[in-house]
Amino acid sequence: MLVLHSHMPYVLSHGKSPHGTDWLFESAAECYLPILDALDRLRLQGIKPRWTINLTPILGEQLDDPSFKSGFEDYCQEKIDYAVSDQARFDKHSELKMVGIAAMWQRVYSRALMQFKHKWGRSITGALREFQEDGLIELITCGATHGYFPLLGTDESVQAQVKLAVSSHVRRFGSKPRGIWLPECAYRPGYDWKSPVGEDETPWPRKAVDDFVRESGIEYFFVDSHLIRGGEPLGTYWQKFPQLAEMFERSRHLFTPPAEARSEYEHYTLAGGTVVMARDPETTVKVWSGDIGYPGDEYYLEFHKQLYPGRLRYWRISQNKADLGAKEPYDPWVAYDRIHGHARDFVSLVKGTLSRYRGQANREGTVVAMYDTELFGHWWWEGPEFLYESALEMHRDGSVEMVSGGDLIDREPPRHRISLPEGSWGEGGYHSVWLNEDNIWTWADLYPCQKRMREMASALAGGPAHEIVEQCARELLLAEASDWQFLISTWAARDYAEARFADHIERFNRLADLALEVQQGHVMTGTEKEFLLDCQEKDACFPEIDLAYWAKLDHPLSLSGVPSS
Repeated sequence: MLVLHSHMPYVLSHGKSPHGTDWLFESAAECYLPILDALDRLRLQGIKPRWTINLTPILGEQLDDPSFKSGFEDYCQEKIDYAVSDQARFDKHSELKMVGIAAMWQRVYSRALMQFKHKWGRSITGALREFQEDGLIELITCGATHGYFPLLGTDESVQAQVKLAVSSHVRRFGSKPRGIWLPECAYRPGYDWKSPVGEDETPWPRKAVDDFVRESGIEYFFVDSHLIRGGEPLGTYWQKFPQLAEMFERSRHLFTPPAEARSEYEHYTLAGGTVVMARDPETTVKVWSGDIGYPGDEYYLEFHKQLYPGRLRYWRISQNKADLGAKEPYDPWVAYDRIHGHARDFVSLVKGTLSRYRGQANREGTVVAMYDTELFGHWWWEGPEFLYESALEMHRDGSVEMVSGGDLIDREPPRHRISLPEGSWGEGGYHSVWLNEDNIWTWADLYPCQKRMREMASALAGGPAHEIVEQCARELLLAEASDWQFLISTWAARDYAEARFADHIERFNRLADLALEVQQGHVMTGTEKEFLLDCQEKDACFPEIDLAYWAKLDHPLSLSGVPSS
């Protein structure tokens, strides 16, 4: 089961700020369009690889936005122009091999532009829907804006992330999703949870993540393998950080390490009937690692060395991976000759893993190979072709069956019921990437807004401030994206992440104040109307916002009998 997680935080500028928009354009040109092309070639050969593809709702909102479509066409043309300019630049110095690589980039972006406009009708999501309807893939969903479920401050915030994800998926793809990729594969059982910020916080009962998933009609989700096996988080960082240590101890007593051996090659059911599947570590390393995996092959395209101002890449990884100055020119012919061997090795790895498990368990197992989609094409240029070759090789081999998540549970219901500990697929297996000394301030800002949103959704919906509260919901959703804490922790675009988070929080609070005034009879001034319109134009996602998703939960008990908030 190949599972691809496609996600991008909300970076559309709508002409106001270009920073971040190129991330979306790059992923479309380097990942999404090449994967569509791979699927199209498989379809022409009558092969249905049954890939399970998650497109996060917030990514879908951006790909369907007219400003993305026009901006992407401009982006491709700009890259074509840079490639032409680079050819003249290299030709002037008689660097004929580099002239050829520049010509390759001219063809790459010309083809991307042609396919986007003419083959896929300027709709990447429409093409994905077509491949699902033709039976090649299964589309699943994610949290609406990739909020980190275990740390969101109210149950209603988790509920809104899931329910909005389902309604957005139905609007975009015409059917309900059967599966969900939990943001960061992060899971939390139901227990008396205490806010990780503040001195005088008291514990209160929280619902389990799978309760929200089940209530929205979703049948399965994924976790990292250590959650299935029942292991503790790796490392000691969570122990050193008091808020994480206390959180861990509060959830720990609910989970008893299993007496029986659990395996990531089995799928299991939880108490409410939701099915959980786990990532296979063996295939993860081979496909993900730039050190010991396929992407680190010396003949593949080097990601980190670019030629400015066009930022096109002309060099291969080379034997000396660390020294950018020692990189040798890229040869696409040699590189693409390497892909088939790596695909064959991957299929052999999958077969060997399944064979070993069959010998141990006396039954067939399932390898769940899970990756960020953006690995294929962006970080690993040759990645989409690797996916195509792997699917082709599996089809020809015939001894491994390619299935989606829905295929698996339809044909083979889980044999065992389990409980899960708390954790994620992040470094160390717990929450430390998203809650630490560098980003805890974001949660201190976020939690009051989530509580305020719950009160407004109950008290102000349907009144004169309804439209303002709807925009409050959008700003809160965008502030909840786990990307901001991740980028702050890793120092990748940290300033941008801090500014974006703070902007959404500031807009939410200003809109919330205005909503209360309007509800009490205040007539908006011209400046206030202009501010609301600016927010609606800048942060224009999710036209189908339903404030009932944030209203206080109306069912007194969760499945496990723990009172809800």
